[in-house]
Amino acid sequence: MKFVISSQDLLNHLQGISKVISSKNTLPILDNFLFNLSETELVVTASDLETTLVTRIEMSNVDGSGSVALPAKILIDTLSTFPEQPLTFDIDLDELKADIYSENGKYSIPGAMADDYPMYPELKAEEKNTSSIPAEALLTGINSTLFATGDDELRPVMNGIFMEFSTEKLTFVASDAHKLVRYRRTDIVSDKDSSFILPKKPAAILKTLVGKKDVVNVNVEFDDKNAVFTMNSYTLICRQVEGKYPNYESVIPSDNPNVMTIDRVNFSQTLKRISVFSSQASNLVRFKLENNQITVSGQDIDFSISAFEKLNCQYDGEDLEIGFKSSFLAEIINNLQSPDVKVEMSDPGRAAIILPSEKSNESEDTLMLLMPMMIN
Repeated sequence: MKFVISSQDLLNHLQGISKVISSKNTLPILDNFLFNLSETELVVTASDLETTLVTRIEMSNVDGSGSVALPAKILIDTLSTFPEQPLTFDIDLDELKADIYSENGKYSIPGAMADDYPMYPELKAEEKNTSSIPAEALLTGINSTLFATGDDELRPVMNGIFMEFSTEKLTFVASDAHKLVRYRRTDIVSDKDSSFILPKKPAAILKTLVGKKDVVNVNVEFDDKNAVFTMNSYTLICRQVEGKYPNYESVIPSDNPNVMTIDRVNFSQTLKRISVFSSQASNLVRFKLENNQITVSGQDIDFSISAFEKLNCQYDGEDLEIGFKSSFLAEIINNLQSPDVKVEMSDPGRAAIILPSEKSNESEDTLMLLMPMMIN
C-alpha cells in the first residue's frame, strides 16, 4: 500500500496519540503505531492496553489499502526533523517493511503484523450510556478536579475523576482523602442517572485533546467497564477504574458559620511566602481570624525560623485559629479563577469549604474542601 501525506500533519496526529504509549509496555507490539489505510482515510492507533487513542486523517493520494504496525519512536524522531513537505509512504505488507520518501532521501523501517496488535474493547449495546458534553465544560471539569485525584494503591477508586450524570446536572468529583473537589454543571443533563470513574492518565490525555481550538463537543459513551470519548479526528477508549466511589456528599459539612472572603492573589502569594518557613515535615501553616483580619504564620523549630503576615479580609464569625497543609491549600487556591475566594469553616477540627466568590458561568458550581491539621 502507498500514500502521500504532509509531514507536519502526520507528526501532529502522531504526537497527539503518542502520550498513550507506555515506556514499559508488557507487549513489544505496543511500542508501535497501528496504521490502517483505506481509500479515503488513514486511521492510526496507539495503546497501552488500559487506554487506546485513535486518530483519523482524511486522505486523497492513496494506492491500495491494508494494516501494519510501525515503530512509534523512530517515526516521531524522524518526522520531527522534517520541514513541512509531502512524504510518500510505500509499505510492503508481505515483507512488513516501510519506505518513506522525502524530497531528498529515503528512510526504511521494519514493520510488524497488524494482527498482533490488540483490539480495543467494544461497548455492550444493552448497557451503553451516551451523552454529549461541550468541550469547554469537559475541559473545565477535568482542570478543576484532576489535581485532587489520589495515588493510593489500596483505594484505586480514589485515583480517578468520578463523572456522575443525572437528569438535573453533570458532576465531576475528585478526592485524595485530604482534599476534595466537586464541579457541577446544571446546563448539561442526561436521560438517566449513570456514572463512572475516569482514570488519571486518560483524563490528562483528554485534557490536552479537548483543549484544541477545533473541538466544540465531545461525545461520551460508556458501559460498566469502558468509556469512549469521541471528538473531531480523535477517539479515546479507556478502561474505567473498577469499584464504587465513596459517598462524597456525606463528608461536605453543611453548617459553616465562620465565613472569610479574601483577595485570591494576595492570599496565594502570602501563603507561598509563609510556607517557606513552615516545618518541612508537616508543611503546617496557621491561620488566626479576628476583626476582619487574618494572620498567616509558619515556623520550623528544627531550623529556628518563623514568619507571619497579616492580611485584611471580610470575616463574619467567631475568632478562630485553624491549621492547614500549605501545599494542599495552595493547590486549591491556584485552581480557582475568581478574584476573591470564600472560605467557610465551623471549627478547627472540621473540614473547610473553599469557594470562588464569583461564577464565570451561572450554570456552574465549584466546591473545594480541605481537611485541617491539628495545631498545638
